[in-house]
Amino acid sequence: MQQPAPDPDQPQAIDRRGFLGAVAVAAAAVAPVPIPAQAGAAPGKPLGPSGVPIVVNGVEHKMDVDVRTTLLDYLRDHLHLTGTKKGCDHGQCGACTVHVNGRRINSCLALALAHEGDEVTTIEGLGAPERLHPMQAAFVEHDGYQCGYCTAGQIMSATALLDEPCGPADADVRECMSGNLCRCGAYSNIVAAIQQVRREGGR
Repeated sequence: MQQPAPDPDQPQAIDRRGFLGAVAVAAAAVAPVPIPAQAGAAPGKPLGPSGVPIVVNGVEHKMDVDVRTTLLDYLRDHLHLTGTKKGCDHGQCGACTVHVNGRRINSCLALALAHEGDEVTTIEGLGAPERLHPMQAAFVEHDGYQCGYCTAGQIMSATALLDEPCGPADADVRECMSGNLCRCGAYSNIVAAIQQVRREGGR
């Protein structure tokens, strides 16, 4: 017996096979079109200009990095200066603090290529085991660290603070150091170390 022709004015039932076919067609229609990679660059890794100069701890380096590379990752992964720590990677803990042209910054928030020609100082460039910076020596004397993970960032911030407007009281120092967190809670010892260096005029 011949089936009657479907009425175009009536909604038609759809089986599972038909539904999946319709979904596949719709997905293909909105699929993103791949963009050709930049010549000479790995897919998804846009390279920056080659040979961009930066001075780190008094030594000039030529950067040849992905444009998204942070200053923190450049220091750690390319120059192997691992004293600068990666803590939160969001600019909230201060473990990655370094000096750029004499001022402290969170290196996890800075792009390496944005610092063309700048002078960067890390904890490795501040002092050496046989010749500690006065702030490093004060941290040792006052036990200004416990686990030590935040210590490099604390010391880099503390030495920058010596050249910043900061009141004389302990509370003033705590406020100026509020961007550096110590999960071990060695804050009173850190403040004592900083205040000693300030009294003695250490640099």
